[in-house]
Amino acid sequence: MGDRPAVGVIGIGAMGLAVTKRLLHAGYAPQVRDIRPEPEAEAAAMGATISPSPAVLAAASDIVITLVVDDKQTDAILFGPDGAFHGLRGGSTVVLSSTLAPEYVTLAAQRLAARNVQTIDAPVSGGPLRAEKGEMSMMVAAAPAAFEQCAALLHALSNKLFRISERIGDGARMKLVNNMIAASNLVAGCEAIALGLKLGLDASTMLAVIGASSGASWIVPDRIPRALAGDLAPRAATTLLTKDLSLFLQQASTAGFETPMAHAAYAAFLRTIERGYAAEDDAAVLQSYLAR
Repeated sequence: MGDRPAVGVIGIGAMGLAVTKRLLHAGYAPQVRDIRPEPEAEAAAMGATISPSPAVLAAASDIVITLVVDDKQTDAILFGPDGAFHGLRGGSTVVLSSTLAPEYVTLAAQRLAARNVQTIDAPVSGGPLRAEKGEMSMMVAAAPAAFEQCAALLHALSNKLFRISERIGDGARMKLVNNMIAASNLVAGCEAIALGLKLGLDASTMLAVIGASSGASWIVPDRIPRALAGDLAPRAATTLLTKDLSLFLQQASTAGFETPMAHAAYAAFLRTIERGYAAEDDAAVLQSYLAR
């Protein structure tokens, strides 16, 4: 594929657009595809090429990166009527970077292998700002040959690249473990800060103390200041972590493993959605607590 393989990105929401910016900064010339014209226009203004369909994008790409919402959207952009599957060339690679059910990742990889297409199971974490800087985390499960073939690209996208295993689906499993902790930390932080506010404590003082003490976590100082400022523009919509918690709970149920913390966090996210914050940033969990 050469030093600069042809790369396509399907799904240019907040994370996909940030990945596109990173690719451009790293010297790649990505093609992109989204169902919405607004992010496509933004990507085109940055220098990316807009493709009319996933199939056309795949036909022109050595590596296709998918960053859509869930299993259903991934299946549509891969295997739908104009899906990437119909344009992929033998020897090309699909990098699945959405948060997906591990079982779906395994099945998708099997279908792609029938076309002699490699799969890299590589969900990402860290948010759009880190993605744009190449500082997001990437959790990779892939055959050694597939990884080595795409290593330069993966390292350009992530300076925190973790080789989970060679078993496709383990990247997805690792992402669900991570996101359960992130969601639980966010809910716990929002609950504690909301009570602190009701008790008369100052928000900035609480955040400073927590950040320097045993209650510190990455997600609390990332989300709560925005929520306190009323900035709920969706970097990651509330529905996304809700979906991830649901997938985590499905994995736990299959394994016969009790997860009371995940159930509690899931309930808090469902309450936030019920109160009208589904499309807002998941920082809105704080607003849900303050509305009580």
